[in-house]
Amino acid sequence: MRGWFAIPLWKRVVGALLLGIAIGLLWPQGAAAIKIIGDLFVRLIKMLVVPVVLITIAAGIASLGDPRRLGGIGGRTVALFAFTTLLAVSIGMGFGLLLQPGDGIVLAGVAPHVPGPAVTPADQLLGIVPVNIVDALAKGDMLAIIFVAVLLGIASVVSGEAGKPVVTLLQGLAAVLLHLVRIVMEVTPFGVLALIANAVAANGMAVFVHVGWLALCVILASCTQMLVHAGLLRFVARLPVARFFRGIVDALVVAFSTASSSATLPVALRVAQDHLGIARPIASTVLPLGASIGKDGTAMYVGLLGQFALQALGIVPDAWMLGVMLLTGALAAFGTAPVPSASLFMLAAMLGAVGVGAEQTALVVGLVLPFDRLLDMTRTVPSASANLTVATLVARAEDGLDEARYRGQAAP
Repeated sequence: MRGWFAIPLWKRVVGALLLGIAIGLLWPQGAAAIKIIGDLFVRLIKMLVVPVVLITIAAGIASLGDPRRLGGIGGRTVALFAFTTLLAVSIGMGFGLLLQPGDGIVLAGVAPHVPGPAVTPADQLLGIVPVNIVDALAKGDMLAIIFVAVLLGIASVVSGEAGKPVVTLLQGLAAVLLHLVRIVMEVTPFGVLALIANAVAANGMAVFVHVGWLALCVILASCTQMLVHAGLLRFVARLPVARFFRGIVDALVVAFSTASSSATLPVALRVAQDHLGIARPIASTVLPLGASIGKDGTAMYVGLLGQFALQALGIVPDAWMLGVMLLTGALAAFGTAPVPSASLFMLAAMLGAVGVGAEQTALVVGLVLPFDRLLDMTRTVPSASANLTVATLVARAEDGLDEARYRGQAAP
């Protein structure tokens, strides 16, 4: 057992992927025999979706602290992160709609999607506000759950001293849930083995062509999002872009290698002060906040993966569905824990908001998860870039930027 847990999880998942492919190709009857393991993995994911969405979004908003204490720096920071996050979801959805990475894929065990009766936009808007919170939680009504989570987080913040016990409780529950997610993730190799074996037995190796298209979309969308950051620096802050990216290369390398915004934070704080000339009070306020809510890469990926899933399920989204996915994707990214692969759990919130069941979402997760480590490393880079971009913009606005150091004309 010690030897098993000493192997990094992603390596165990890749090994399970290879074994699952072999079983699916060489022993399809065996794939059917282990299907129950995949079903158990799906149920574990379903079990976690509602509490993870409710608690992490509420805790993410509550972590903002007293808005009166944050003042202008906090207001600008939150507004900028909200703007870049919405753009990131839009970019991810745009590449998904343009390149159609999930078009033609067949997921083993997924029932055809049968659209329900048409619901008017007015009824959909009314449905966001639950009549019974407990009933919404039991039914997994994601729009209602996200609405309640946002209200709970905001109320905890504006309550000041009286709300601090609730903030502490939310943060404690979020920490416990994070560890529960890690425990469930230890089952991932077995779930992936069963799901991939069944997918290959049913469809052959063609199922992986679409994962390659998805990876290409992630790379293109990540580069596009960083071009957005470059545009903000050039046209809003009026600063040279090349110098910015030369200065933050250390942070981007750490972001790529660790796939974690939290692990990147110490390096980001150093380069912000030493290479970009950002004042310490601003860097120490904006960057830790960005590690919690600045998730451009996650937002982009959730938007892209949402379109990938709809295409795999044969669902053609209308304008209303796209709008709902945009908003829920941004909120889901806002509350995502800064650890590898956490965004896959938030995918259920976006898809659940447009009527896709957790079983179907879990099958998409099972297909993508073996490759998620590399995709996660890639999409963490624009998240790190976003955090340092916002810190630079806030420092510029608050007169807390040493422009000579930024331009490399002064030693740190």
